[in-house]
Parts: sequence; C-alpha cells; structure tokens
Amino acid sequence: MADDRPWLEVYPEGVPADIAEPERALTANLDAAVARFPDRVALDFLGASTTYAQLGDQVARAAEALRGLGVGPGDRVALILPNCPQHVVAFYAVLRLGAIVVEHNPLYTGEELAHQLADHGATVAICWEKVAKTVASVARATTIVGVDLTAALPLVKRLALKLPLPPARKTRAEMRGPLPEGALRWEALVAAASPIADSVPGPGVDDTALLQYTGGTSGTPKGAILTHKNLAANAEQSRVWVPGLRDGGETFYAVLPLFHAYGLTLCLTTAVQIAATIVLLPRFDPAMVLDAAKRRPPTFFPGVPPMYDRLAVAARERGADLSSVRYSISGAMPLPPKTVEVWEALTGGLLIEGYGMTETSPITVGNPMSERRRTGSIGVPYPSTHVRLADRDDLTRDVPLGEPGELLVRGPQVFAGYWNLPAETEAVLLPGGWIRTGDIAVMTDEGFLSIVDRVKELIITGGFNVYPSEVEDVLRKHPDVADVAVVGLPSDRTGEEVVAVVVAAEGAAPDPEALLRWARERLSGYKAPRRIELTDELPRSQIGKVLRRQVRDGLLA
Repeated sequence: MADDRPWLEVYPEGVPADIAEPERALTANLDAAVARFPDRVALDFLGASTTYAQLGDQVARAAEALRGLGVGPGDRVALILPNCPQHVVAFYAVLRLGAIVVEHNPLYTGEELAHQLADHGATVAICWEKVAKTVASVARATTIVGVDLTAALPLVKRLALKLPLPPARKTRAEMRGPLPEGALRWEALVAAASPIADSVPGPGVDDTALLQYTGGTSGTPKGAILTHKNLAANAEQSRVWVPGLRDGGETFYAVLPLFHAYGLTLCLTTAVQIAATIVLLPRFDPAMVLDAAKRRPPTFFPGVPPMYDRLAVAARERGADLSSVRYSISGAMPLPPKTVEVWEALTGGLLIEGYGMTETSPITVGNPMSERRRTGSIGVPYPSTHVRLADRDDLTRDVPLGEPGELLVRGPQVFAGYWNLPAETEAVLLPGGWIRTGDIAVMTDEGFLSIVDRVKELIITGGFNVYPSEVEDVLRKHPDVADVAVVGLPSDRTGEEVVAVVVAAEGAAPDPEALLRWARERLSGYKAPRRIELTDELPRSQIGKVLRRQVRDGLLA
C-alpha cells in the first residue's frame, strides 16, 4: 500500500499527485503576498482593515522590537492570544527572527499553562491583557508583553469605548485587563521600533517554526516540533487541494482559533500563501459572523460541524445571504450528512470533511473538493502523502483492504518529534518516515478512508474489541438523542463494560432502558451499552471535540 496510490484517480482536475518540496521558510510566503498584492486587504478585524503592505511593515517593526528584547534564532516566544491582528503580526515577527512560536490557548488556567511554559522555556510571552497576570504568575522568568485588543478596533469603535456608558464599560471589561508590574505594552513596543534590516538573517526551511502542544485529551500535553518546511508544505498541499482558489481573490474566515493547528494552517498560512483577505473573529459567534459577512462576504470557510449547524440556523432566522461561500472544510470530528445537506443548500458551495493531527501540520487527508467526495469518509490522502493501514500487533504488516488497521502516514508535513521527549518521539516516528496516528481506519479500493476509532479509546470487553464511534453512531440515530459519548469502565466480569452518556434532543425525555433496548436491537451483544447515563452537555475541546477521557473520569469520580 505504501507505493500504491489508488486515490489519485479521484483527484479533481488540477490537483497534482505531488507538490514541490518547499525551499524557503514560511516567512517567504508573506513577503511574496506583500510584493504581489500590497494594497489587498490582508486582515479584517471587526471592521478594521490592514493591507498586505501594512501587515508587512508591522511584522518588520515587531521583529525589530522583539530583537531589542533579546529574541534570536531558536528562542521560544509564547503567543497567548485570541484571533486578532496582533496575533498574526506576532506570529510572523517571531518567525522572521528565526525564533520559535509557541501557541497557547488564552482560556487556559494558570495550572494548565504552567507545565507548557516551563517545558519550552519561552523568553518572551506575548499575551492578551486579560490573561497577562495569570501568565506572569506562572512564568516569572519570562518577559510579559500585553496586547490591548481594543487597539485593533476601527477608530469609531475605539472612541465609542471611551464613553461613560454601561455597554462601553462592559465591552472594555471583556476586551482589556490590568497588566502585571514590569509588563510591556505591545502597541508601544511596535510603534517605537524601526523596520528590521534586510541584513538580519532569517530562518532556514529546515528550522523549527512552531511548537504546538497536543495530547491534552489523553495525558500531559507534548510539544510537537513543526519546521518551516512542514508548515509551508501543508499550506501548499491545502492550496492545491482546492484548485479553484484565486491568488488575491479570496476571503477566508478565521473563526477557528489560530492557536490550534487546524485554524493556523487553513485560516492563516494557507490564506497568506494566496494573499487572501482573512476575516479575524476573536471567538465564534453566529451573529458576529453574519455581521462580518455583510461587510466582507466569505468565499472559504473552515470550521467544525457545530459551527455550520449554528450558522445555518442563525442565517435562516435573519434571512442572511451566505451564497458567496464556495468552499468549506470541516474537521476535528465526524461530519453529519444532515449538516452537509443544510450547509450546501444555504451556500450553494461544497462542504467536505478532512482529517489530520497536530503532528502532521495538521492535514493529511481530505475529501475531493468535487462531487466525488464521500459523506461519512474522511477522504483520500493529500498530494505527496502516503498512507498505510498496519496490523497493530505487527506494524511492519499491512492489513487486507477493507480490514481495520492503524493509520500510518508519511509526507513532508510530518513533524520532527516532541520537544524534550525522545522516547515519546521514538514511539510514534517509525523507520521510513512513517508516523503512527493512533487512529484505526479502513480503506476502500479507491483509497477513501474512514476512521473507526482511536487506538487508545478502544474498549476491550470479554476479549472483544468495541469501537466507541460505532456505538455512538447507532445511538445518535435515536430521535431522542442529540449527542452521545461512549467509554469503557472497569468491570470485574469482562475487563471493561460499555457505558454511554447521552444528551437529550431538544424537548425530549429519553428513557435509558428504551435506549438500551434500541442499542441491543442494532448491535452485537458485546457492543451494546450495559448502562446509559443522561447529562446536559458533554465536555468538549476548544474546537468542539468530545473529550471522552473527561467523560470517563467523570463517571469514575
């Protein structure tokens, strides 16, 4: 299977089998966009516009300001920011110096940040004012630079925030916060700096660009080392995957967080590669998205299924026009057929499902952006990407076509390893450039892949393998069920027992016994849940993934 790529037959016209290996650092893509489209709007933040020429100038000044703080090649700089223009500027400024960006979720608690900050040892942390005190409390040896989100707003909105009115005070409180003693102000630093000289060396294509922490759903987060080549390759793979994208002619919506690998690649690096306008939203809010769409109609909309569902409802209620959206890519969780049907009817564009992981920059697989896509499948491998489905007991052996095996991936987007964790790196990076994804998948003869489940979340009951996703899919079809998570709990009799935690559909009052009967009628005996618990909501990650580990921990508590 390693050298056989049957999926090339389903590639749309214009999608190449392979991409050219990147020869320049990721910063070269921004330089090219500035040179080719200086007057094109690069960023839109709640109505405030920044052209590519202005973005290039701000990045050059920010790079010089950071150099003045002692940041140099190989140094780590933590970004703890929501989606905002300062996030984009800081990202490319750090890279320009040959330093390493470390992305963090600004909603993390001090305890959650402490491990990561200690692990990578950032010399500077550029953070939202609201979290600056928290960061300072757990990173005492780090220079704190606070970012004022209101500074990026349009002038009229900035002036309105100064009014002594309750709405203005509320918005100020939401967007701003006090800085700890000794902290610097980002806006003042950048304004006072000159553009960095061309003579200052930049990064090489094989240098580390990003540390992206991952693994928080299954244990202590690990820093995935992503090089400029990794990120530039995945941006190029994503660009060619949608052959209809026009240089200098697209509007990407960044509603996914840039501190997540999925949002970073599809909403930022791929967008900059084609000099797209990036509409930045600090959080996902349907009303905010629809207001922005009236100002700058989106053409490319990456997201997750709940976003599409909520936007479709809001758009129908408001009579909003989203017909400008030509392409949408969904990831992070299975894409329901109903979501596809409703979104495509609303927009007239295509919505496809893709797949990836932080360690692969992140995208490796996607459905063709054509009528050959398959709902229910994660799609086929990206250009320059090879896959194998390996026997979990003997990773050198491929399973027969149609049988479940662990998905192994090889390509230019595969990471260099985990920061300071050689043993963990060795466990996932195999000879020949393959990475273990930890996902169990099946493949059709055309190369379409479907994820069966996570290796680590496999339930073994009485010696039989139970895939939680299969049980969840059955229960979701019950009209009283809105959502469900299936986990394995310890059992003296069978090793583990299957337990489902169900969220009721709106207006429904599901009977656990009736749901158990429903499952038993549709599943083999060993797969059917032994018990069902009801809950108001399931714990989810920042981008909407159900956190099965937290569900399990809650049941065991």
